[in-house]
Amino acid sequence: MQAYLYETMSGHRVRCNLCSHRCVIADGRRGICAVRENRHGMLKTLVFGRLVARHVDPIEKKPLFHFLPQSLAYSVATVGCNFKCRFCQNADIAQLPADHHGLIAGDACTPQEVVDDAQRRGCASIAYTYTEPTVFFEFAYETAKLAGSRGIRNVFVTNGYMTPEALEMISPFLDAANVDLKTFSDETYRKYCGARLEPVKETLVKMKSLGIFVEVTTLIVPAMNDNEDELMQLAAFIANDLGPETPWHISRFHPTYRLTDRPPTPVKTLADARRIGLDAGLRYVYTGNVPGEEGENTFCYACGRLLIARTGFSIRKNRLAGGCCPFCGVRIDGVGMA
Repeated sequence: MQAYLYETMSGHRVRCNLCSHRCVIADGRRGICAVRENRHGMLKTLVFGRLVARHVDPIEKKPLFHFLPQSLAYSVATVGCNFKCRFCQNADIAQLPADHHGLIAGDACTPQEVVDDAQRRGCASIAYTYTEPTVFFEFAYETAKLAGSRGIRNVFVTNGYMTPEALEMISPFLDAANVDLKTFSDETYRKYCGARLEPVKETLVKMKSLGIFVEVTTLIVPAMNDNEDELMQLAAFIANDLGPETPWHISRFHPTYRLTDRPPTPVKTLADARRIGLDAGLRYVYTGNVPGEEGENTFCYACGRLLIARTGFSIRKNRLAGGCCPFCGVRIDGVGMA
């Protein structure tokens, strides 16, 4: 299928304008994502309708804690990614084409089939997740448009590296996003992810301005992004540029892929990062990949009382009354929090 958002150049080259790499691709070559190929001056997506994953998940797994809590999300993915994260948690599918000589895997599926199955299985949303949805933008766009017409919401779980053009194109059909803000250091982004910080910050700000509901996730990796000063800067950016109502998820790292020389993140480091977020004025800061910790729960930012108790991705208790704290009456930020 012909790709969206590219321009032709001299010598049968093309410039892809889907993500902030803006790859210039020679005839017969692919972009950094390894799933978009220039064929005689026409850019083709190689993954349209080639799904490598289809699952029904709790929305909390995305993680989205303030968007339609306790609902189901129909999760889909293709292979490929425009980042090269050394700590990739889903490298077996995200990095499959890059690591296996351009291999494209996945079962044939249409947007209609995804939406029909999501509706049949009682899903309130479709999540484009597991790998980077930007690289299968065409499929996500056509599916989201159809889902929206059926009253099904659409969610991106993304690294936030799409261009403003791509974000504007999908925004009428994109209801929420969880964006990985991997570090607040451009040097670390370049070294560990093969990307840059600034485009991710710009995407987050633009998403908020477009009315897309946003939650942010940061995987804390020892000796990579666990510096207290950096975490303070990151938390301040979320609080000041996105708003104190923006939930921040701080996740525990486990050694994987090409970063196996680090230990799992100490639980204390996560607790310290959560304190930094709360001190920065964020109303909701969560710790992930450590079930049983206080940081899984939602507390009222005004009176401090426990409102939603979680274990992993399951809600054990929800005390909200009409989306408000039953103790002091303050409204809790989010979508469908009643």
